[in-house]
Amino acid sequence: VIAVDLFGQPADYDALGVIAEREDLFVLGDGAQSFGATLNGKKVGCLADVSTTSFFPAKPLGCYGDGGALFTDDDDIAVIARSIRQHGKGQQKYEIDRVGLNSRLDTLQAAVLLAKLVVFEDEIENRRRVASAYDQALNDDVIIPAVLPGAKSVWAQYTVRTKCRDQLAAHLKTAGIPSAVYYPRPMHLQGAYLAFGAGESSLQVSERLSQEVLSLPMHPYLPSEEVERIGEIVCSFEHS
Repeated sequence: VIAVDLFGQPADYDALGVIAEREDLFVLGDGAQSFGATLNGKKVGCLADVSTTSFFPAKPLGCYGDGGALFTDDDDIAVIARSIRQHGKGQQKYEIDRVGLNSRLDTLQAAVLLAKLVVFEDEIENRRRVASAYDQALNDDVIIPAVLPGAKSVWAQYTVRTKCRDQLAAHLKTAGIPSAVYYPRPMHLQGAYLAFGAGESSLQVSERLSQEVLSLPMHPYLPSEEVERIGEIVCSFEHS
């Protein structure tokens, strides 16, 4: 089971864990958008058999290029992962035990991450402040994001819902405010996976949400007055 954390908060790993245990399945957590978040007091990275995260610049903890990490408390999996990371290397320098990759984090990106880790917790709190300000500014004008009970989001994105998504995005653009759609097409309708699903209308919730979601500007240094301005512009569209 691959659980994909979305927009800054973890998936419902407690519910997934019950299913996985009953069916004897392995849970892999994709924490690219949720690194730093918690669920019932446990941090992302400790919620699945193996968890991953991304250090792509747009993520909550981003470097200046490509990077990522894998987390597990299974020693055997850790040995295999380290081997795959470095060309499938065995115990000896020129010993190759398996087909591998060159996935080592380069020194420059590691240095950037070490510096950003110092302020990471402060940035998470700032993101939560921005999200709270959005909640107050938007009120009932759009459907604001909900957080899973017991979870604390890192707010990788602040994503609202509206049936007039494209029109609202155009309205914001006119005011010089960027927005983004994550994601315009559900996975089961992507060309690579059409053969594995039942096609259009087979996952109606996913399809409906893909037509409604819109992510507003979100970063830890977004001023409160800018959040208020964005809220006013959103409200002016909804009330026009």
